[in-house]
Amino acid sequence: MSRRFKLPSHKTKIVCTIGPASRSESVLRQMIKNGMSVARLNFSHGTLAEHRQDIRLIRSLSTELNRAVTILVDLPGPKIRIGRLESEPLYLKKGENLTLTTKNVLGTTRLLSVNYKDLPESVSKGSLIFLNDGFIQLRVQQVFKDEVNCKVLIGGPLLSHKGLNIPKAKINIETVTSKDLNLVDLALKEGIDTFALSFVEKAEDILKAKDFAQKKGKDIKVAAKIERVEAVKNIEEILAVSEAIMIARGDLGVQVPLEDVPLIQKRIIRQANILGRPVITATQMLESMTENTRPTRAEVADVANAILDGTDAVMLSEETAVGKYPVEAVTMMAKIASSTENNWRNIRLSLDLMNHFKNKIGRKKASIEDTVSLNVMEAMHMIKPRFILSPTKTGNTPRRISRFKPDCWILTFTGSDETSKFLAFSYGVYPFWIKNKVDNWPKTIMKFIKDLKLIKSGERLILTEGLASSPVGGTDSLRIITVQ
Repeated sequence: MSRRFKLPSHKTKIVCTIGPASRSESVLRQMIKNGMSVARLNFSHGTLAEHRQDIRLIRSLSTELNRAVTILVDLPGPKIRIGRLESEPLYLKKGENLTLTTKNVLGTTRLLSVNYKDLPESVSKGSLIFLNDGFIQLRVQQVFKDEVNCKVLIGGPLLSHKGLNIPKAKINIETVTSKDLNLVDLALKEGIDTFALSFVEKAEDILKAKDFAQKKGKDIKVAAKIERVEAVKNIEEILAVSEAIMIARGDLGVQVPLEDVPLIQKRIIRQANILGRPVITATQMLESMTENTRPTRAEVADVANAILDGTDAVMLSEETAVGKYPVEAVTMMAKIASSTENNWRNIRLSLDLMNHFKNKIGRKKASIEDTVSLNVMEAMHMIKPRFILSPTKTGNTPRRISRFKPDCWILTFTGSDETSKFLAFSYGVYPFWIKNKVDNWPKTIMKFIKDLKLIKSGERLILTEGLASSPVGGTDSLRIITVQ
């Protein structure tokens, strides 16, 4: 290859939601060039035909631009939503009366349809109902057989199919719905194996989706969306069976006191970091860029703080799905990430997480891969390598190194397309899928990165290896290489 391969300017991964504003070839191309690592297809919106078209175009552009881009299917789950509106945005005014009905009607400022037939049984006079992540608030006045009369406490603009939330109410819907399973089946046929599971409450919810896929002869990777009180309470068991975590702060901020969300975010990120699970921090990160070319200072601080907390990825939702400036939003997210990463050694060190594994409690649970990842970090601080090279079957070792947020890139090499795609979620990991059979990984890797012009003579590299007889995916040693 004559042209030098260029790695992204930032190691934090950017997840972008694809929608009407971003599904054209020209916009998608610019989003990939400017830092999109993961394309999120929100199956709560759009048609299957649109999603199929998105999948094909993303794959085509990923190949053309020589950029690793993974596709994440976000399943709807049992989210309660309003129906289609007569016109949008619809403006609800404070003090007005509004009826919610379980009948399928076009929504107006006086009457909104809701896709949950048990709504009247789930509320009572005085109950609070939130729309659009709590930005609009209603108070129940009267309850009837198939409708609920409310007064608007806090008004605002509303779009079709926005979410409805009833704090503290028990919702009589299975977490993994039959619709979700049908969508998993359709996505598997399109070659997608990574899913975000909405409104997870317990480990069994994730296992249900995995069991369904296994019966279809497929193994899937699940990012559990943390947006319910039950999920926060059961976070340890959920982490044990999930491949990744998404902190979905919109619905979470309605389920728990809003002021508790930042601390919950920090605690979950740390727990996931310890286990080497990638974390996506989501919802309203640069929301003002839906309408404006620049974010607010508070939004910039929110993104930077999530990175400092240890998140692997930050997510754009409406900003790229329906916003006016999808490319600018990705570009800004990349700039914030790059600036934070370049300066955070003065603010936050990885020593806290490293010390967890060095103390008595952490040592008891440490695996061989944990030990190798710690030694990699110690070596990195001493020799300042150009790259950490990590051949892998399962992705376990590079993920464990990634959680310490090393200063240099972790280049991973694997014969598994599935492993390569999932590593796109991990901080500072750039995955390469080696399609041909490899007999000598170190030799193959060195030739590969020399061909890409990623290294120069005299530079040092750290290579992780599995030398002893070990289980599949086992890594038990590291080597320091000086480029000749």
